[in-house]
Amino acid sequence: MNFIESVKERAKSNIKTIILPESMDERVLKAAEIVLQEGIANLIIIGSDDIKNKGFDLEKATIVDPNTSELTEDLTNKLFELRKEKGMTYEEAKKLLLEDYMYFACMLVKDGKADGVVSGACHSTSNTLRPALQIIKTAPGVELVSAFFLMVVPNCEYGSNGTFIFADSGLEQNPDSEKLASIAASSAESFKLLVEKEPIVAMLSHSTKGSASHADVDKVVEATRIAKEKFPQYKIDGELQLDAAIVPEVAKSKAPDSEIAGHANVLIFPDLDAGNIGYKLVQRLAKAEAYGPITQGIASPVNDLSRGCSSEDIVGVVAITAVQAQTK
Repeated sequence: MNFIESVKERAKSNIKTIILPESMDERVLKAAEIVLQEGIANLIIIGSDDIKNKGFDLEKATIVDPNTSELTEDLTNKLFELRKEKGMTYEEAKKLLLEDYMYFACMLVKDGKADGVVSGACHSTSNTLRPALQIIKTAPGVELVSAFFLMVVPNCEYGSNGTFIFADSGLEQNPDSEKLASIAASSAESFKLLVEKEPIVAMLSHSTKGSASHADVDKVVEATRIAKEKFPQYKIDGELQLDAAIVPEVAKSKAPDSEIAGHANVLIFPDLDAGNIGYKLVQRLAKAEAYGPITQGIASPVNDLSRGCSSEDIVGVVAITAVQAQTK
């Protein structure tokens, strides 16, 4: 059984309710049909009733139209109370819920009527995550919300049978050393939850163990020190070049004293440019499955999608979101 099939089976073992707010995108409706047919999750789709006339089998879905729903008034009052100290009026709250389905979805999760949200097929990351951070907020004890891609590389002997987490590949633009350390710990925990294998974390750089001197290298060296000190429960090392991180033969020559080098399955990139470029290279050139951006650190799972995603990609992210929700 491959990775995503195993995640689907775990999702089926404890069914959660996931919201899809992008009913205007046919890829989302096709994904919803598959999710319902396979029994991966219960679904709430935000949109009008005519969604059911678009040729997809969505009879088992709950369709919620903010313009006619009996929930809208109550959610408007709750959003107003939640954001009035930030200057939001009742009228602004109602306008947001009627016009921006992501706000309606997050309020449903906040109100306990659903367990998670998957969006981003036709909206930007900021459009997806801003409502989540304003309404659902960060999980207790979490220092930073970050994002990762779960990569499944075919015919690959590296990582965990070709399975990796790449972070941060979707959210944190230029993390400092403290943030990099936090991303490393969150990503290790996500790998443990989703892949059910021991996370082995490499802090990536263009330098391995002092082979180059630059402020960018110093940032990763310091992040590694902080991560090892704050999160001793995880195997973390750096700074490592990518080949030294995942290829045992290269690790023997470049970092012979590191138990992580050559075996990493969680790759922490120094900034968003590197992470985003890295995952897209592997996805396109190695024909890898790329699931994400998956967020970590929000109180309930709210996951983004690449706007180039397929319906099958969306199904995979719904399954991952359902498994994340099982831990809440």
